[in-house]
Amino acid sequence: MLSKRLDVITPSRTVGISSKVKEMKAQGIDVLNLSVGEPDFNVPEKAKECGIKSLNDNITKYDLVPGLTILREEISKKLLEENNCHYAPDEIVVTSGAKMAITNTLMAVTDPGDEVLLVKPYWVSYSEMTKLVNAVPVGIETDKTNDFKLTGELLEKYITDKTKMLILNNPCNPTGAIYTKEELLDICNVCLKHNIYILADEIYERICFNGEFVSVASLSDEIRAITITVNGFAKSAALTGTRLGYLAVPRELAKHISAIQGHLVSHPCLAAQYMGYGALKYCKEDIDNMVNAYKKRRDLVTGRLDKIENLDYIYPQGAFYVFIDISKLKDKFQYKESLSSDFCDKFLEEYRVAIVPGIAFGIDEYVRISFACSEETFMEALDRLDKFVQGIMA
Repeated sequence: MLSKRLDVITPSRTVGISSKVKEMKAQGIDVLNLSVGEPDFNVPEKAKECGIKSLNDNITKYDLVPGLTILREEISKKLLEENNCHYAPDEIVVTSGAKMAITNTLMAVTDPGDEVLLVKPYWVSYSEMTKLVNAVPVGIETDKTNDFKLTGELLEKYITDKTKMLILNNPCNPTGAIYTKEELLDICNVCLKHNIYILADEIYERICFNGEFVSVASLSDEIRAITITVNGFAKSAALTGTRLGYLAVPRELAKHISAIQGHLVSHPCLAAQYMGYGALKYCKEDIDNMVNAYKKRRDLVTGRLDKIENLDYIYPQGAFYVFIDISKLKDKFQYKESLSSDFCDKFLEEYRVAIVPGIAFGIDEYVRISFACSEETFMEALDRLDKFVQGIMA
């Protein structure tokens, strides 16, 4: 009686772990949570004030499907000033979170059986979103020596006559890797050659620690024409629960995506949109302060990891995660089917620390930790990780 698509999708492991942590805490069990990709900062005050004012002014009726005009104008200004991307307000669609931006795009661009290329390790929902629209996710095997980054040469090997889109997450969740302009051009030129869309998920672009971030759509007019730029407010401005994202695309595609959204949700919550407007208009200093805090935490976390024997990691250039290599534990740790999953389960059970298994991102010999939490929390968690690892190797 139920849809066959339910047979091919799996629940989000990160959401599942977060739910389990909440259940344990409700039972009075103290858990250190390094699993969730959610800033521990509050929404900046100016952004909240804009949302509150919209409610006090009774701005609660239906509005434009692609989003408030003032918000799209502000996004257009932000993309030009910060990313060197030229998008008019009618080329922007505001969505209920970046997840909806990605799903709307997949519905607009792919047909059943089309292939969507994912760079392993990839964010957990990319593959499931692709399956939900009856397209086929294809994982690209990358190399640790290159921080798991894609190259044009490697991309060529995975392209078939069914390839429709490449999803490129930059900065990357879970590795924190960032692509240079030259690396992006190498990849984009291959996509141009084969007429493949690029979904540039740039949700972490403000959380960039070293050098200047480069947006895919800024590289050339030709590349912009095949690029769907996805961004949002959850990571940069801590608006996770308000569910507000956006995409920027060529005008004709924006019309089609807006038509799809009109039938699904009409438009995102207006109060959330006003909060997003406030974040862009008034909260740059707040966002910069958050990024500076993340950079300090990155240095503390990696400094502590350097002291734990038998672990290695990808040094994060952005975002707020560390992708940790546990492959040296493989011969000592007793596991069934999944090294990373069993490792995380036992770590949570015995040491009360929640982290995410690498298998959720397509690579089983790694785990991901988040440092979007207090210094006290992650330093204590890393002390426990040290004890856990040394206990395994004893």
